Amino acid sequence: MTVTNEAEKSEKKSISFIEQIIVNDLEKGKNGSKVQTRFPPEPNGYLHIGHAKAICLDFGMAQKYNGVCNLRFDDTNPTKEDVEYVDAIMEDIKWLGFDWANVYYASDYFDQLWDFAIKLIKEGKAYIDEQSAEQIAEQKGTPTQPGTNSPYRDRPIEESLELFQKMNTGEIEEGKMVLRAKIDMASPNMHFRDPIIYRVVKAAHHRTGEKWKAYPMYDFAHGQSDYFEGVTHSLCTLEFVPHRPLYDLFVDWVKDGKDLDDNRPRQYEFNKLNLNYTLMSKRNLLILVKEGLVNGWDDPRMPTLCGFRRRGYSPESIRNFVDKIGYTTYDALNDFALLESAVREDLNSRATRVSAVINPVKLVITNYPEDKTEELTAINNPERPEDGTHTIEFSRELWIERDDFMEDAPKNYFRLTPGREVRLKNAYIVLCTGCNKDENGNITEVLCEYIPETKTGEADANRKVKSTIHWVSCNHCIKAEVRLYDRLWSAENPRDEMAAIREAKNCDALTAMKEMINPDSLKVLKECYVEKYLAERKPLDYLQFQRIGYFNIDPSSTPENLIFNRTVSLKDTWSKLKGK
Repeated sequence: MTVTNEAEKSEKKSISFIEQIIVNDLEKGKNGSKVQTRFPPEPNGYLHIGHAKAICLDFGMAQKYNGVCNLRFDDTNPTKEDVEYVDAIMEDIKWLGFDWANVYYASDYFDQLWDFAIKLIKEGKAYIDEQSAEQIAEQKGTPTQPGTNSPYRDRPIEESLELFQKMNTGEIEEGKMVLRAKIDMASPNMHFRDPIIYRVVKAAHHRTGEKWKAYPMYDFAHGQSDYFEGVTHSLCTLEFVPHRPLYDLFVDWVKDGKDLDDNRPRQYEFNKLNLNYTLMSKRNLLILVKEGLVNGWDDPRMPTLCGFRRRGYSPESIRNFVDKIGYTTYDALNDFALLESAVREDLNSRATRVSAVINPVKLVITNYPEDKTEELTAINNPERPEDGTHTIEFSRELWIERDDFMEDAPKNYFRLTPGREVRLKNAYIVLCTGCNKDENGNITEVLCEYIPETKTGEADANRKVKSTIHWVSCNHCIKAEVRLYDRLWSAENPRDEMAAIREAKNCDALTAMKEMINPDSLKVLKECYVEKYLAERKPLDYLQFQRIGYFNIDPSSTPENLIFNRTVSLKDTWSKLKGK
């Protein structure tokens, strides 16, 4: 076998099982050898990191195989949907680096779905059921016991047709009747036991207004919408595996028995993105927002894409993370540290290095002239020489991190302590000579002397010291607010923990959530100092506060009130703490 063939073979093995299905379908010439996917969110909330996995797959496969990916809003529930969510979803998809060929809505097909439902009634494949939801659920039986027929199952076709029309005129109240597909109440697949395909919802729709009172159920609308659009590969998460036979049956019915093996959508399932210390249910996220436990959908502690964006994550880091975890047919709980590792790796190559002091104490260089200021050169990113440099001012009085000084230091402490030398980043080596304290014994100033010939770039600059610390000039810096974000939940698996709390205490979701929130998920530091250069940077710019972590400028920030969000620390300290 040639080297080329070996490489091709290796590449084939490395692709996901979903991609392999697509490759096989193309080789067999299915659906005219074309690939068409769709991303079908319901506009009832903001997209979260779990949706990113589906977005990358749906749009990525279409891109790779010269296909089409459409955006379709599954807007079949008017009580929960809003234009605000439609706009936000579009923004998030584009931020991730993808674009759609067309925008569709399930509501675009309401007329076709209505006509299809009438056709099913006329063919004896659907009927109006006037039982309560509880009665219908009870009659469906269990996975091991067959269901029992509804007393309305053999209702005359004309009667069902008449009642179906009334469901949409406003004459029928919500919950009084539904339209069910007549399939098989003894089927081992519970979804085949005469599923509900239409119900009454008396609420204005964000697109169709008051036109409809009868709305299709998701299982009825989804497959048909795929078919109407020409979707070839309907990619869903694993919870839809038992829905697939029903999906296929409805497509068979809408195709009316013609050409059933080709020119149709086929459903394939992959595992969800699950992260520890993360809760991703839109229902629960909405509770957090409405109850004020977070500061909106884009709170940097939220797992929403807009939350990650505001926190300073790059779209590339999220796409790289999705690539690393891959697509399988079994669910797993991924470590949040993997996502943080992906963002560190990406930001290391793109973030601008700057100086910031978030827990300040004054450093006074006693032998440096009081009226002197030097302009020193700071490299923007050592990984990208093309990013150039910027100027940082140096003077007699500097702000340094309080943790960078200890009066009585242990042997392995290599930062400032009396008698020890350290290098000031981009500047001089200094020798610590002592400190000043207030009446309570708190250190107010650290004292040192600089060694002129050790300036970065000078002849004695290579003099060896064991530590380098960062700084900003007291007279040439900007006061800023720094927000240190951490994981929102203290529980490793908040979904299961919340369920356990609710069962144990017989309480609602909100009460359980309050017990699990990490009290240290947000720390706001008001007395921070950053170099003047940062006044020129734009909101959401990627930054590295040297020796501290990756940060970005919050969108609410102004030149007069700079606010910085911590994206992630430089190292994974969480795992170390967890291991103690």
